[in-house]
Amino acid sequence: MATADEIERRVEQADTARSAKRAAAAQQVGALAQRRAVIAEELSDVEGQLGEVLAEASEVMDIDELARFTDVAASDLTRWLTARKPNRGKRKRPTASTEGDANRGPSTARASTASPTSPPPEPPQARTSNAEDPTRVPVEVA
Repeated sequence: MATADEIERRVEQADTARSAKRAAAAQQVGALAQRRAVIAEELSDVEGQLGEVLAEASEVMDIDELARFTDVAASDLTRWLTARKPNRGKRKRPTASTEGDANRGPSTARASTASPTSPPPEPPQARTSNAEDPTRVPVEVA
């Protein structure tokens, strides 16, 4: 039978081997994820450039013609063209005052989205005469 010291040494040895495997796996996953992020960013840049070139080329040829010339699927060309972000100039960063407004949610002044089956609004009530109300007199404008 193993002694307490021998059992402890065996457990530590097993844990050390397991920890080394776990560390190696985590490092490999981290390195590959980093590499993937770099490649994805590069791909996004290339697709953006493709979209811009396709937009410029659309002035002289259509997608089908370009697909025939390049052997690139028209569906891919169309996807890159429609995914491009139009160059509208630099976007303004929100200021502290507008940033708070954007987080408040929709304004209550927006048009009603009530369904057509909603009851019509009540007609305005007729004003009753009040001693404090000024009398309105029509005036002709020349």
